[in-house]
Amino acid sequence: MQNDIPDELEQEQTLPPSKTRRKHAMHALQELGEQLVALDSKQITEIDLPEILLDAILEAKRLTKHGARRRQLQYIGKLMRDIDAAPIQEKISAFHSTGVKHTAWLHLVENWRERLMTDEAAFTEFGQHYPHADLHRLRTLARNAHKEKLAGKPPKSFRALFQELRTVIPENATSNLS
Repeated sequence: MQNDIPDELEQEQTLPPSKTRRKHAMHALQELGEQLVALDSKQITEIDLPEILLDAILEAKRLTKHGARRRQLQYIGKLMRDIDAAPIQEKISAFHSTGVKHTAWLHLVENWRERLMTDEAAFTEFGQHYPHADLHRLRTLARNAHKEKLAGKPPKSFRALFQELRTVIPENATSNLS
């Protein structure tokens, strides 16, 4: 009886994948194709894609009817069966992580802007984190932005403060806000 178990394992390993596994793989490739269609043109050109797949992706971007778009996405999934999808998935993941890091950086800049506008002590802390910053200019912009907000004027200094902070805070610094 125990001799039967290894024979069954050997048979399972030599059998082709089940229909369910093949369908899951096809759906995964189709979802990857949908992610490709969602990318902008610049990102698509950064990925090394076969010409026929690139044409199919550009066609899917052009389509607006639901049925036609769905069929085109299925076609893209079919084309992707013939290529190695791992490098494409890695590239898409890299695009996504870059977007997340950039968003975190923008939130950091926004948080510093709010703190500088509401708390005078925040300038000292900001100067410790970013010693190369022009604190006098930042104080002036923060004061003017606060006055604009109270007077209901257009947020010219508010935007200028944000732009100044973007130049001072490096994009890879996402944890300098206490």
